[in-house]
Amino acid sequence: MSRYEALRRAVPEWFRNDPGEIEILTEPASVRRARRAAAAAGQSPQGRAGALWARLRAAVRPVRTGVISANRYLWYLRDPVRFPDGRLGLYDRLLPPPGASPGVVVLPLLGPGGKVVLIEHYRHATRRRHWEAVRGFGDPGATGEENVTRELGEEIAATPTEVIALGDVHPDTGLLAHRVQLYAARVDGFGDPEKGEAIGRVVTVTPAEAEAMVADGRITDGFTVATLYRARLAGLLATDREGGAI
Repeated sequence: MSRYEALRRAVPEWFRNDPGEIEILTEPASVRRARRAAAAAGQSPQGRAGALWARLRAAVRPVRTGVISANRYLWYLRDPVRFPDGRLGLYDRLLPPPGASPGVVVLPLLGPGGKVVLIEHYRHATRRRHWEAVRGFGDPGATGEENVTRELGEEIAATPTEVIALGDVHPDTGLLAHRVQLYAARVDGFGDPEKGEAIGRVVTVTPAEAEAMVADGRITDGFTVATLYRARLAGLLATDREGGAI
């Protein structure tokens, strides 16, 4: 039995087909047709972009389907599918491992004034630094509050005095099946950032300054934007617009 077939049997909810939606194919002949359709659709565009595309395609192996890779953080699947208009093709998606706890994003609020604590985090995917809230994967079997406490301690050496749930978010419904829990947490202080996670520094800004950073593009991380917005809707951020930018 292939790893993909074993996964279909072990976690059937990942492969549920709803009428009229994108259908995951299982019949071998249909799977072969979907792979051929995907290969035909991958022909190079024209011009300089087409030349680069052709070189890149020549450097990779033929298109695979099924479980492309799997580790403790995510599973990468490529499903043969039939789209609602009848077209066949392949669709990639990333999922949390079976049974994994949701990740958490935490907006630390410091002191009675509720200043926002942000970290400057270097991210491998973008190869650049980003202003972010604290976040991380959930530990198996841990509650959301337990994950919040662990992440605050690991990333900024802080202990929450109050944890406030702000709801869930799906970060990229076109690719990711992950569900992430958003929180705010009141803290009395923080320590040195975790250098091993490529966190450069920790700063505090007023809520108005944090929103200005979103408005002018200094904060582009989607999790952080979502958590700031949810905190605003929950009435956790002061409404004054004073204060400069960092």
